[in-house]
Amino acid sequence: MKKTFLTGLAVLIALVSFAQGTKKPKLVVGIVVDQMRYEYLHKFKDRYTDGGFKRLMDEGFMMKNAHYNYIPTYTGPGHSSVYTGTTPATHGIVGNNWYVRDLGRMIYCAEDSTVSAVGGTEKNGKISPRNMLTTTITDELRLSTNQRSKVVGVAIKDRGAALPAGHLGDAYWFDKNTGEFMTSTYYKEEVPKWLKKFNNKKLAQKYLSNTWKPLYNIKTYVQSVEDNNEFEVPFIGRETTDFPYDLEELMENNDGIGLIAGTPFGNDLTLDMAYAALEGEELGKGDETDFLAVSFSSTDYVGHRFGPSSVELEDTYLRLDQGLEEFFGYLDKEYGEGEYLVFLTADHAVADVVNYFKSMDVPTGSFDSRFALTQLKGFTRANYGEGDWILNTSNDQIFLNRPLIAEKDLDLEEVQRDIADFMLRFDGVKEAYTAADMKRFEYTEGRKHLLQMGFNHKASGDVLLILEPAWLTNSSRGTTHGTGFIYDTHVPVLFYGWNVKPGQSSKYCTITDIAPTISMLLDIRIPNGASGQPIQEITD
Repeated sequence: MKKTFLTGLAVLIALVSFAQGTKKPKLVVGIVVDQMRYEYLHKFKDRYTDGGFKRLMDEGFMMKNAHYNYIPTYTGPGHSSVYTGTTPATHGIVGNNWYVRDLGRMIYCAEDSTVSAVGGTEKNGKISPRNMLTTTITDELRLSTNQRSKVVGVAIKDRGAALPAGHLGDAYWFDKNTGEFMTSTYYKEEVPKWLKKFNNKKLAQKYLSNTWKPLYNIKTYVQSVEDNNEFEVPFIGRETTDFPYDLEELMENNDGIGLIAGTPFGNDLTLDMAYAALEGEELGKGDETDFLAVSFSSTDYVGHRFGPSSVELEDTYLRLDQGLEEFFGYLDKEYGEGEYLVFLTADHAVADVVNYFKSMDVPTGSFDSRFALTQLKGFTRANYGEGDWILNTSNDQIFLNRPLIAEKDLDLEEVQRDIADFMLRFDGVKEAYTAADMKRFEYTEGRKHLLQMGFNHKASGDVLLILEPAWLTNSSRGTTHGTGFIYDTHVPVLFYGWNVKPGQSSKYCTITDIAPTISMLLDIRIPNGASGQPIQEITD
């Protein structure tokens, strides 16, 4: 009898263990905060609510030393790398836009001429993930359940929705001409009923009827520089860059309804859309794990215009924090604490404003690409004869006229090296590498390694430049990103919720580790081009 009882107990324990081992979260929420530096977590922490960013930091697991592991650090490559677990060298999204030799023109990372708009305006609807050459973690989730799991991507920017949603999910983005969210025939043949209902609320127009004022007394924004300064880019029609901003008045000369993207209310609108997608698609309400990919684009627009030390940026993050607190409270209520899994990261960070650094005598500068190109064209004609030797310059890369080089019986590698050496003459250019270098050698450290991880044999240029630290191209007011320096690579990586124990680590990790980590947590296949590794502090 005792033996029978013990055997039955062992079977019961095994069954319970099996059930616990196979349990999955109801929902995964991937959050990308466009252009968010890691330092913003701490810089504004004293002003954050308990339930927003601080909830993830204090109750989730935080990787304090997480970085992008390639150049260039742009939005398209960033979203792709987070969700594929690999770099542009493999997934193929080598920029937001890049030059294609066979076409003789620039292409956009998410463009697709074979599809049409569904909702919105036609020119903003030719969007799909087809330029991305590998699977995403969202694809792998769908494949693991024979596509019973649902995946939805939501963002103001089309690339911020389409690339995370992968090849098998649905994506919705903002159409600045109509103020509505839209999709394309890659995903749907008609606008879902729930989206029509959402769009009919005309929330963008309602937000833009407001005046953007600081959330708190402006004297309390001690982490930011003086509000009115010479470092920021004023809105068209205004000479100054200080609060308040009458949005209704600014609309006429600042992209109409599209103005909302450059205000914190763009993040509010994105959250509104996230709620609508959760409810309209009934995400997390079925038998399988579903996935919501949300990208907050407005932090990037505000950051570009005003810079990382501005009152406007601080205010934007304080407002986003409040929105996240409400969002996480909603998830608690709808799915239950511990029943959903969240990760939060950024698609890149950002450089400081050149004029701001100059005002403090910190080494910085602006590389004059137009002057350099003029000089380069003169150099090539003087050395190789008349002809259009330079087809394109973009993303700090130079594309040479290879057919002309062959026609003149010149050695391509020698021409690449000549031009790389010539470019080192210019102030602001720190390093120059050739495509031949990238193909021949395997670099394992330093900026040349980051450059190689972003180098695609078919899509990248003949000569690749790296500027000096804190130098930007053609920049004085406002700022940008794209380099492999710490200010552009260091981003937040936080996991929270289902099967995630609180903690933190200063161990180096890369954003390409996020997708493999999610794969291990969900016990599904790692994306097929992944080069990152699971973060063991979280998975083990």
